[in-house]
Amino acid sequence: MDTLRARTAIFAALLALVAVGGPATAQTGRFGSVETMKIDDQPGFVPEDERLPVSLQRQLVFFRTTEAPGTIIVHTSERFLYVVQGNNRALRYGIGVGRDGFQWQGLKTIVRKAEWPDWTPPPEMIERQPYLPRFMAGGPGNPMGARALYIGGTVYRIHGTNQPQTIGHAVSSGCFRLVNSDIEDLYERIPVGTRVVVRQAPEL
Repeated sequence: MDTLRARTAIFAALLALVAVGGPATAQTGRFGSVETMKIDDQPGFVPEDERLPVSLQRQLVFFRTTEAPGTIIVHTSERFLYVVQGNNRALRYGIGVGRDGFQWQGLKTIVRKAEWPDWTPPPEMIERQPYLPRFMAGGPGNPMGARALYIGGTVYRIHGTNQPQTIGHAVSSGCFRLVNSDIEDLYERIPVGTRVVVRQAPEL
């Protein structure tokens, strides 16, 4: 009888552990919750999977604008970057944008392009994240990702990322980030000299 009671107690304890662990696992989404997601740059991390939710995947959408075809339009509040195609259409990419205190808007131009760009964090970023390397050569583990488009008159870039879970969130220091497959696609479409329009909210 004592053996049976002991086995029953052990079984009940195991069930309790499963019950406690279940909800915690269920609360964690595919990319983790925004509240607990680590948003600091992670040099050396190489993502295994870059698939995005359907709403953030690259797609052709209806888009009304007076800007010329080929123009890049960023709507930071929506977390989307558009490349105007003409005929009320645009190619839309899901992006990560600047977090509070690092958002901006304006009319700029792409002045340089780079494949697998090197990364030199500015002094302000080093001060906030002192563990960061002072220089990191381009590669799969580089937080700049596979490609970069440099925005003239600013320290900002449109670039890839080794943190695909941050797409759709306000997490950067002012740059706009895309998953590597999307920045590679954008890189081929956008020449130096392209007009960039950054807006906090879409036009009504």
